[in-house]
Formats: sequence, C-alpha cells, structure tokens
Amino acid sequence: MAKVRAVGNPLALTVLAYLSRGPMHPYDLSRTLRENGDARSVKFTHGSLYTVVRNLAQAGFIAAQGTSREGQRPERTVYALTEAGRSELNSWLRDLIAEPEYEYPQFVTALSLLGALHPDDAVALLQRRLTRLREIQAETQSLNEATLAAGVHPLFQVEEDYRLALLDAEIGFVERLIDRINNPVDGWAPTWASFHSTHGTPDEGNPA
Repeated sequence: MAKVRAVGNPLALTVLAYLSRGPMHPYDLSRTLRENGDARSVKFTHGSLYTVVRNLAQAGFIAAQGTSREGQRPERTVYALTEAGRSELNSWLRDLIAEPEYEYPQFVTALSLLGALHPDDAVALLQRRLTRLREIQAETQSLNEATLAAGVHPLFQVEEDYRLALLDAEIGFVERLIDRINNPVDGWAPTWASFHSTHGTPDEGNPA
C-alpha cells in the first residue's frame, strides 16, 4: 500500500523533481513545466502551482533561498530542495514505480454501468470513442516522433511510450467489446435489448 504523503498532490512530486536540478522560483517552474510538455502528464494551473509550493515549504521539503528580479517585474522568491525534500522525492518516486495503485478511471465506472444503456446506444458511443482514441493515438505518435527527431533522448519521452501503450490496449479492448455486443453468432445485443424492452433497464447489471 502506498504511503500517505504530507503533500500528496502529484504536482508536488514534479516540483520536487525539478528543484532537485537547482533552485527556481514558481514562475520559472511553471514556464519549464509547459515548455517540457509536462502539462500532458500532470494537471496544474498558476494558482495550484503556488499552492503546492507553499505546502511543500510548510512541510519542510523546500525552503526559500532568496529572491530574484527580472527587469521591472516584482521580486520573486526562489526555492531550493531541502534534504527532507530530496528524501521525500526519492521515496515517493520509488513507491510509484514499484507499487501498482488503482486509480479509479472514469471509463471503468462507465463500463460497470454500461447495461443501463440500450445496446444500440452503447455501440454508437463506443464507436465514437474508438474514433477519438485513434485520433489521439496518431497525435501522440506524431508528437513523440517530432520530439525524438529534435534530439531528445528517449529516456525523457518514456511516459509518451507508456501513453501509446495504454492507447493501444484501450483501442483493442473497445474493438473487442463492440464485437462481443454485435457478433451475429453469440453477441450480447439481443439479450441485452430484451432487458430494456421488458424492464426499461437491465435487472441483472452489466451483461459484461
């Protein structure tokens, strides 16, 4: 079981990792996150980043090291990683890599309730999802290839490889699910549709 963290927001882990390279102020952190495409891996806003920085400082994982100023802009506080922060970064990252943790994806929730839809509606929606998944797959592959062609080492794109693997798996799953519903020999559609014609909604849950 994953350890409960003093600051458990995934953005906090990203901040710790960036500060392990050297002191930065939140504005530079935000700019670097966006320039490196990390917004594809961790959700953040200007406000949430400053909140995480404040929480990390309160937890003793980072500490103000001074201020810096660029041109006429206001002074900005520069933060550095503490020894406690370095230890937290190492421990947290090791846990995430070694220990699988269920994340309650929304699509899994929808699948668990799929029987509440008529099979015709379910198939139409799954086909729409399949189209979008293939578009995202093509976009992700193109972005990954362009980044590698620019000279970025594959190590720093490994999360994109994982993202593509997940897309491959989901595309295959959705294709198989559509076939299991529509298969003319033993598909679920006739029995599933009868639930709706008799009861309005299935009384035995998802036929999956």
